[in-house]
Amino acid sequence: MIQNANDTDPEALAFSALVWTLGEDSRAQRLLALTGMTPDDLRARIGEPAVLAAILRFLESHEPDLLACAEALHIPPTALVDARRSLER
Repeated sequence: MIQNANDTDPEALAFSALVWTLGEDSRAQRLLALTGMTPDDLRARIGEPAVLAAILRFLESHEPDLLACAEALHIPPTALVDARRSLER
């Protein structure tokens, strides 16, 4: 999905990670449960850096998901961590 992590801004990376996260129902439900967001909240606030950072933090909190997402996006896992840090500034 992502061609080169260096060419991707943190928001785009977080959006791609969200698409990957929502691709599996159990993972999507866990995201909502752990972040406290509802689907409507997510839709309404998706452009907010704090929400995008929360999505990446969710992946960081479960290493198998972080690694699988990074693999699916063809980027190193550290790119997701760096994107989260950038969004939290």
